[in-house]
Amino acid sequence: MRLLSSTSLLLLIAGCVPLGTPITDPNAGRVGQASPVQAPRANQQLRFEDATYDPDIQSVQCYVSTGQPTEVFTAPVVPLEQAGGIVLEFDFLGDQSRRLTARLVHCNADWSPSVLTDLQFLNEINEFNLTNYRTSVGTQVPYYHYRLPVPGPKISGNFLLVVQDANTRQPLISRRLLVYQNLVEVQAQLGLAPGGSARYTMQQIDFGIRYGAYPLVNPAVETRVVLRQNFRWDNAHYNLRPTFVRDAEQRLDYQYFNFENAFPALNEFRFADIRSLRTNGVGVERLDMQASPREVRLLPEVTRGGRSYTQYEDADGQRVFENREYGNGATNADYVWTTFQLRAESPAPGPVYVFGALTDWQLKDDYKLTYNAEQQLYTGRALLKQGYYNYYYVVGQRGAAPDAGYFEGSYQLTENQYDILVYYRPPGTRTDLIIGYRPLVVNGQQVRSTNQSGLFR
Repeated sequence: MRLLSSTSLLLLIAGCVPLGTPITDPNAGRVGQASPVQAPRANQQLRFEDATYDPDIQSVQCYVSTGQPTEVFTAPVVPLEQAGGIVLEFDFLGDQSRRLTARLVHCNADWSPSVLTDLQFLNEINEFNLTNYRTSVGTQVPYYHYRLPVPGPKISGNFLLVVQDANTRQPLISRRLLVYQNLVEVQAQLGLAPGGSARYTMQQIDFGIRYGAYPLVNPAVETRVVLRQNFRWDNAHYNLRPTFVRDAEQRLDYQYFNFENAFPALNEFRFADIRSLRTNGVGVERLDMQASPREVRLLPEVTRGGRSYTQYEDADGQRVFENREYGNGATNADYVWTTFQLRAESPAPGPVYVFGALTDWQLKDDYKLTYNAEQQLYTGRALLKQGYYNYYYVVGQRGAAPDAGYFEGSYQLTENQYDILVYYRPPGTRTDLIIGYRPLVVNGQQVRSTNQSGLFR
C-alpha cells in the first residue's frame, strides 16, 4: 500500500487508464449517447458521510491541491492556514450540464451537525455555484466534468461538503473534510500487537499527546481521538481514551492491550490499468472495441489468503483517471463496462464486493459480484472511467465491517497509512475543534522500482 512517488505517477500516467462506476448485471442495457445509467433517485436524505446520491454522478475525487502529480491521492485534510486548498472533482453523465450549488455544513466530532451559524465558521455566503465545468471530448459516453475549489473555513473541525441540484435542492454528493490546528503535539509509532498470531497479521499504533503548549481542562475526559487506516471512515477507531494520564508531564498515553488501536494489516491493493482502449493494460484480459460503450474484461484473479506476502507499490485503494492516448483524464477519458473476475472453489460465507475508493469505501449493491458454481468464478460488471484503479475483494457482513482478509490475507509487513485526529471542545464554546493531527506511514521505507509497463511494483 505504498503511495506512488511523483516520478512513478508520471510514468503511470504516461502508460495506461482508471475505473469508477457501478457493477451491474451483464445483461443490463448499455449506456446510450445521451442516456443516464439509471433513473435518478428522488427525495434523497442527506447523510453525514462520503456519499453519492445520484447514479449519474461518477468518478468523484476530493483531495488537497498541491500542484504535484500525486495530489489526487491525498485525503481532504488540511491545516487551518491552508483550508482553501481542497478540491472536489466529479462527472455528471449525460449531454446536458446541470445547475449545481455547494455548501459547507459544520459538524461535531461525531459528525452530527453543530449549532454554529454559517458566519461563525465561514467568511462568505455559504452557497457556491459550480461554474467550472467542461464537456467530455470524443467519448462514447457523454458527460460534464465539474471542478470546485472549496472555500476555506475560519475555524478547525469537521465539515461536510454538500453538492446539490440548484432547482430541487436535492443532495447529489457529500464529502467529509477535515481542517486542523496543531495546538498539541501528537507522537506516534508502530507498536507490537498483543497475542501470538496477531503479531503477524495486525498493526498496532501506539501514540501519545503532549499538551504543554495548549492547556487542556480535564483532558482524559474532554479529549476525543479518532484513529484511521488509509483515510477510511468505515473501520476507524473512535473515541479512544488514554490509558495513562501523566499530569506532571502534561501527556496522555494511548497504549492498549485489547486491540483498541490495532488494525488488520491486510495486503497491498489489487490493481487494474484501463487507461488504454487500444492495447491491454496490466490486469486486462480482453478489449471489446465494437461494443458501445466499449468493454474491458479483467484477468481472472485468485484469493491471496494463506499465500506468501508480495511487496509492490500501490495507491492505498485510490485511483487516477487518464486516457493513455490523448491524456487529460478529466475530459478525454471515456467510460467503459469493466468486468471483474475472481476465482473461488466454493462460495464465500457472505456476499462478495469490489471495494475501495471507487465505492466510497462502502458495500454497494452496484459492486456486488455473482458466483457461478460451475465455473467456480465470481463476476461483476461496472461502468468505469478510464484510469488506474486500486481495490480489494471483500466479504460483506451485515452490520459489521467488510472482511477483506478472506480473499486478500493479512500481513504485518503491508504498507499502510494511518492518521490520528485529536478533538477538543474548549470550555464555554459550542463546537469541537481538531487541535492535533498526525499522519504515519507504516512499512513505507522500501526502495521503489518500475517494471516495463511503467507500474510501480
